[in-house]
Amino acid sequence: MTDERTDADLLTASRGEPAAFVELYRRHAEDLLRYFARRTLDPESAAELTAETFAEAFASRANYRDTGANGVAWIYGIARHQLGRFFRTGRVEANARRRIGLPQRDLPPEDYERIEDLVDFAPLRDALAEALESLAEDQREALKLRVIDGLSYPEVADRLHCAETAARQRVSRGLRRMALVLQERGLTLTAEVET
Repeated sequence: MTDERTDADLLTASRGEPAAFVELYRRHAEDLLRYFARRTLDPESAAELTAETFAEAFASRANYRDTGANGVAWIYGIARHQLGRFFRTGRVEANARRRIGLPQRDLPPEDYERIEDLVDFAPLRDALAEALESLAEDQREALKLRVIDGLSYPEVADRLHCAETAARQRVSRGLRRMALVLQERGLTLTAEVET
């Protein structure tokens, strides 16, 4: 039997009735997982971000105020903060999961496949490959060092034997070029990279 209460009602009720949160999770976990998978392109990060978002929502459910908006919007607000932190630090925090006692677990192979099935990554991967190929070699290498390898701009400059300003320009121009190619294919970059 499904719970007919609204998301806002479930969030409010979950303060005294934690089982109400289970229904909220059941309703929205897959959509939130898809949200993260499309933005991170990584099933493991998507699963961790989903778990951390729901753990944070559960841990802070007493702070939820029903303002007439759909309760799931509050959860997506938490999700946006989690995603922003992920893009800034390159890792998923586990603070909320630890606070509520959720154990850390590895993502089994069948879950990777299930997450990949939620999002058709092929068109995006093809578009990214095309966008990378469209870059000048110096821009492609600068982007690889900065974005994929996570090096600082002084380290990128050192590896490329150029000035730090030149390294910054190569990364910035490469990102702009990639964004244009993706836009031509009807896709957009959803996260900013610090330049």
